Amino acid sequence: MVVSVLNAAGTLQQCIDSVLRQTHPRVELVVIDGGSTDGTREVLERNAPGLAYWVSEPDRGIYHAWNKALAHVHNDWICFLGADDYFWVPDTLEKLAPVLAGAYPLVRVVYGQVVLVNERGEETQRLGRPWDVVRDRFRQIMCLPHTGLMHHRSLFETHGQFDESYRIGGDYEMLLRELRAGEARFVPGLVVAAMGHGGASTDPARSLLMIQEFRRAQVQHGLGRPGRHWLAAFVRARLLVLLWRMLGQRAAPYVFDALRLMSGKSPYWTRQ
Repeated sequence: MVVSVLNAAGTLQQCIDSVLRQTHPRVELVVIDGGSTDGTREVLERNAPGLAYWVSEPDRGIYHAWNKALAHVHNDWICFLGADDYFWVPDTLEKLAPVLAGAYPLVRVVYGQVVLVNERGEETQRLGRPWDVVRDRFRQIMCLPHTGLMHHRSLFETHGQFDESYRIGGDYEMLLRELRAGEARFVPGLVVAAMGHGGASTDPARSLLMIQEFRRAQVQHGLGRPGRHWLAAFVRARLLVLLWRMLGQRAAPYVFDALRLMSGKSPYWTRQ
C-alpha cells in the first residue's frame, strides 16, 4: 500500500491503522510525506516499526510522491491511498486476495467500491460500478474509484511511471494507458475504502481542472473527439464554477444540492 501525505497529522493515524490492522498476512505500507510541518513527521516516527518505508522531504506533488514510492514496493498489487482515506474493514485485503490471485495476467486492474464520508465519518456517497457498465464511459471520463483500485506492479513495468506534468488527473492518464484497450475487473459487494472529502477540496474549480486534464489524457492517447459524457461533465463543471463564484462558498452548496434534489439525486454538497 502507498500513502502520500502533506500536512495531514489529524487523519494520517486512522489511515495507517486501517492498513496495519488488515488480517491478510502480506501487507506492506510505504508512506511518502512531502515535507509536512504540522506534526505528520512525528506520526510517522511513532509508527515507523510497522512501515516498510517512509520518508519526509519536499516533493513535486502527488504523482512524484507515488513514483518515489514505487521503488520501495515489493508486493505484486499496489493500492494508492490519501492520508484521509482508510480501508473500510480489517479483512478488506483478505477478501480481495482470491480475486487478485485469479486476475493476473489477464487483468491488471481490480477494483471494488469506495464510500465517501464527511468529517463526522458519515457515508455521503458510494462509488464504483461494474466494468462492463462503465467501460465505454471510462474512455471519456474517470469513473473508477481510484482509492479502491488495485494495480498490478507489471502495469508500471509496461507503461512506466505516473506523468508528473498532470496536477490531479495523472491517475486517470495512467489507467488510460492500460484500459483504453485492456480490461478491468470489478469485485461486486466489496467496499474497499472510505475517502474523506469536504471543505476547500469541493471547490468546483478543481473539478473543472480535472475534467480538462482528462481530455488532455484522451488526446494524448489518440481517443479522438470528446464524447457526450465528457462534454456533459465539462458543461456541468463550468456552470458550477460560475455559480460558486456568484453565490460564494457559503450559499453555493445549498443551491447545488437543490439542483441535485430536482434531478432525483441525494444531497452531496451540504453533507460535507
